Amino acid sequence: MSSESEQTVLPVSDFKALLPAMVLGILVISGLVLRPLVFNVSPIPLEMVFLTAAGFAISQLLWMGFSWEAIQGAIISRVARALPAILILMLIGPLVASWMIAGTIPMLVAWGIELINPNYLYVLAFLIAAIFSTLTGTSWGSAATVGVVLVGISNSLDANTAIVAGAVIGGAYFGDKLSPLSDTTNMAAIATGVDLFDHIRSMLWTTIPSALIAAFGYVIVGFGLSIDSSDQATGAALDVVVALQGLFNFQLILLIPVLVVLVGSMKKWPTIPVLLLSTFSAVIVASITQETSLVVMLQSLVSGVTLPESAAASALPAVTTLVERGGVYSMKEAVFVAFLVYFFVGAIDLLETMPTLVRKLFGFATTQKSTVLTSLYAAAATNALTSNQSATAFIVGDAFSKRYDNLAIPRPVLSRSIEDMGTMIESLIPWHATALFMVATLGVPVSEYWYWQFLTLANCLVAPALVLMGIGCGFQAVKDKVGNQ
Repeated sequence: MSSESEQTVLPVSDFKALLPAMVLGILVISGLVLRPLVFNVSPIPLEMVFLTAAGFAISQLLWMGFSWEAIQGAIISRVARALPAILILMLIGPLVASWMIAGTIPMLVAWGIELINPNYLYVLAFLIAAIFSTLTGTSWGSAATVGVVLVGISNSLDANTAIVAGAVIGGAYFGDKLSPLSDTTNMAAIATGVDLFDHIRSMLWTTIPSALIAAFGYVIVGFGLSIDSSDQATGAALDVVVALQGLFNFQLILLIPVLVVLVGSMKKWPTIPVLLLSTFSAVIVASITQETSLVVMLQSLVSGVTLPESAAASALPAVTTLVERGGVYSMKEAVFVAFLVYFFVGAIDLLETMPTLVRKLFGFATTQKSTVLTSLYAAAATNALTSNQSATAFIVGDAFSKRYDNLAIPRPVLSRSIEDMGTMIESLIPWHATALFMVATLGVPVSEYWYWQFLTLANCLVAPALVLMGIGCGFQAVKDKVGNQ
């Protein structure tokens, strides 16, 4: 048997390289689209889709002569690179539970119910998440903190939770895209050899118009789908506040876990230690301010928060929905699916499936406009298949950098394109780690929030429209150098 290093350089035809992607595409279309939408039967579980696709890829590799050691090494390498994201998924559950038992989330929800005008809830959900994510550079952190609070407020006000979830996710991705603290923003700049702030300035062309469209849309929705603000509804919302005040002791000290995340993110502390520190601080705060035993707190971090029997019997449904959540096990489905996605991607790394797919699908582009457009859709396809924006940045960046240079297209347009259709769509891909995270954290399925995620939907129209119109792409400046498009 050949050595591992020899196995990884076996010649692979384009057809063999693309075969696992074809199988995955068939499984996704037949299992996740046709079954529920055409045949009116339950979809195939995501776990089985990617487990089957991974099994096929591994079988193909063994048939082609790759050793199991080489296959296993590629899979381990990919999962190892994804481990920080998987650990973050695991830690968000305890973080939410700790903020709940400390009373942090209930207190913020109570404040929100008292302060937020119901008609402006949707646009405020978008703006608050956008501000928080811009300051911290994290979409996941924003959704897991202010996002959970805003969803809790929407439940208390009997608002449309799917709209709030879409607004929160859109706002979270506004900051994730433009913040210099964001990992995806830095990764796109690094992968294309672009200065970070040149990359951010380039993204303003597409992100700001999309954000304005989204904000305007949420204002219209807020008045078009009016939230019940009658005396009866207001009284019901205030009943929730009274119930929360009866369960928790509200004090300013409860903001300490929030400040830990905010300060840690702004100072660029590593994400995992920040989450652990915030969780630990919330447990300390809970032990000082709340009448909860240490054993109950620790059980909540693992299994999620459960109201005491004495309180659960008389608790309002909105309060139960808000409080009983979190814990390590609440993220088990998201963690397992994410692991299987990376398991599959690790196997196809040996075949160079993604670079081959990008080259085959988008190799026809020869003009400036067609090249930028194809880089947009290449980023979307790559992120959808790899479930990893960092991998997308380097795959698409490597595939298109020379082509951009040869056509004298500014590199910041490439880095922007990677985010416009790569970073921005991941919350709409049901099997993507981001979508799994958002569903587990906010409690709203992708099928319910995707059409309310106005920022991404607007961005997917604005980005190609600007390319077609030649706005913000530097085409006029380079036209004379190239001679024609």
